[in-house]
Amino acid sequence: MTMPGLKTVDHEFAVPLDHAAPDGPAITVFAREIADPGRAGEDLPWVVFLQGGPGGRSPRPTGPAYFRHILKTHRVLLLDQRGTGRSTPVTAATLAGSDAEIARYLTHFRADAIVGDCEHIRRELGVEKWETWGQSYGGFITLTYLSLAPESLRACHVTGGLPGLDASADDVYARTYPRVRAKVGALYRRYPEDAAAVRRIAEHLAGEEVLLPDGDRLTVARFKSLGHGLGMADGLEKVHWLLEEAWTGGRLSDVFLYDVMMATGFHGAPLYAVLHESIYAQGTATRWAAHRLLPGDFTAPEMLTGEMIYPWMFEDMRALRPFRGAAELLAAKDDWPALYDPVRLAANEVPVAAVVYHDDMYVDAGLSLETAGRVGNLRVWVTSEYEHDGFRADGERVTARLMDMAAGRI
Repeated sequence: MTMPGLKTVDHEFAVPLDHAAPDGPAITVFAREIADPGRAGEDLPWVVFLQGGPGGRSPRPTGPAYFRHILKTHRVLLLDQRGTGRSTPVTAATLAGSDAEIARYLTHFRADAIVGDCEHIRRELGVEKWETWGQSYGGFITLTYLSLAPESLRACHVTGGLPGLDASADDVYARTYPRVRAKVGALYRRYPEDAAAVRRIAEHLAGEEVLLPDGDRLTVARFKSLGHGLGMADGLEKVHWLLEEAWTGGRLSDVFLYDVMMATGFHGAPLYAVLHESIYAQGTATRWAAHRLLPGDFTAPEMLTGEMIYPWMFEDMRALRPFRGAAELLAAKDDWPALYDPVRLAANEVPVAAVVYHDDMYVDAGLSLETAGRVGNLRVWVTSEYEHDGFRADGERVTARLMDMAAGRI
């Protein structure tokens, strides 16, 4: 298909559910190839785009957008990671079996399995080596790729996604809560009236039953999870303008309730919630780390929360309720395999260029810089010009700089 500025080709691949058991059950993984229409017939090098998440589908192209600079010289494969988008989906409607069976199935949806999918697809496409572009969680996948199959990679680019190689979920959330606190403070400094607005809504929800359009009750905790988006370029404004239209007379407005439902319900990405803490698990159980480490001041009505997953979500949210038993089992699982090979990463020869956002709410800059010092042939750009979504906010500049870094031009 050709659209303004893009030529697209859809691909579907049958891959093993468990790459260690290639003759076992198979699932489908979907990927969309995009190229500049004027160069689509050329033998261009490939970039595979690794989406953030976990549990997020690839972006749907409406034009070249933030891939514009990459498409000058490459074709890009937009991967719907297993369980998302047009790949065999993981949703409440597709679940089957006991809680234990569902949990066992979901253990095959972490970064190591996604790397296995990439390798399967690379071979089917006949690509000797390709490059990766990892946004956020896609950077975590990149380091797993460099740990498992560096011989397949020409170069890697990472935007806001260098994980701590040894960091547990506890380590991550101990560092995350102070950054969320800082972002909430930034919201109230920019819009001082918003603290009272948040408090008023929280107190209203504590005293009255308010239902969202899908029938879920809007609890105080769910309302406060709107802080999830504060680490994006437009995050403060999104929360501020949502609050502005919160009331119709003495009741919360329909537009407010709908927007809150869509922003907090995981309707299109249940895997994000189900697998979120497991992306940090290597040999130990996460045991609901964000819940256990919740600081006391976050119980205040005006203190929004961030990118944290809590047990109550699997009770309160329609899209997550069917995963409740499996989520408990995954939180207790203590034999997760390692995702990174520090020895192999230290000896890495694949060029890696990474941007670390100094004020990133979601990925700790300190852990990222520690990792940058432990990976061979990795060059890092540290900047406070952008939030976590710098690649999307200023794609051409960020892309050009990282590609120049990986190529040794700067």
